[in-house]
Amino acid sequence: MPQGQATSNDGTSVAYRRTGAGTALVLVHGAACDHSRWAPVLPAFEERFTVCAVDRRGRGGSGDAEDFAIEREFEDVAAVVDSLEQPVILVGHSYGALCALDAALITRNVRALVLYDPSFEQVGAELYPWDVIERLESLMRAGDRDGVVVTTARQVAGVSAEVVDFMRSQPSYGARLAAAPTIPRELRAIKTYRFDPERFRDLAIPTLALTGSESPAGYRRAAEAVDDALPDSRLVVLPGQGHGAVDTGTALYIAEVLRFTDALA
Repeated sequence: MPQGQATSNDGTSVAYRRTGAGTALVLVHGAACDHSRWAPVLPAFEERFTVCAVDRRGRGGSGDAEDFAIEREFEDVAAVVDSLEQPVILVGHSYGALCALDAALITRNVRALVLYDPSFEQVGAELYPWDVIERLESLMRAGDRDGVVVTTARQVAGVSAEVVDFMRSQPSYGARLAAAPTIPRELRAIKTYRFDPERFRDLAIPTLALTGSESPAGYRRAAEAVDDALPDSRLVVLPGQGHGAVDTGTALYIAEVLRFTDALA
């Protein structure tokens, strides 16, 4: 599979897998995975777009740095976007949606945004308690990567045991296990990030804010906050879907994304 690479502000290499042809569609995955989490939607997207599926730092073909800050992740996404020759449609899921959102403030090469369940907390809308992170760190010290991934899925993403079993059956599960050491630091970053709507009032690019009717309340609130803050946004709730709609409601997710992208001027 063709691989591209960009260099972030701190010198970290950021890899992405490039397939398809057409308008650039940059995909930014969430926690506990790498670019391979997009496998369910790739065939449909590759028919219409040049798809660039990013490996966030610390995963897959990307590098890492000793000092971690969520702002470096925003810069990583912006570096990939700026390395491409055309304006891009930037698509993010969960933690990746937050990275995509903030990256759009530091690059002028984003044509549109698609954000599913962006991961940030607001007053009264906690995504998970601090002790979940402590539990994950304890599991990681014990070498229990599967425990880290499953605990994250169940207690952070709020997915069912059946969805966890489905995740385990997928080829991408190995990438989830490989990503386990990076999960606690990202969950700590989410807890300290503060969403300020005023920062996004002038981000006048078309935005599709997505969530599922069964997504945990904190994620739904975050999607609503993005929709309220951005001047050219619309909110779509996928019926019957939770945080993992890319896997459990693939056709529905694809249909909404394509409906949005087809309508772009």
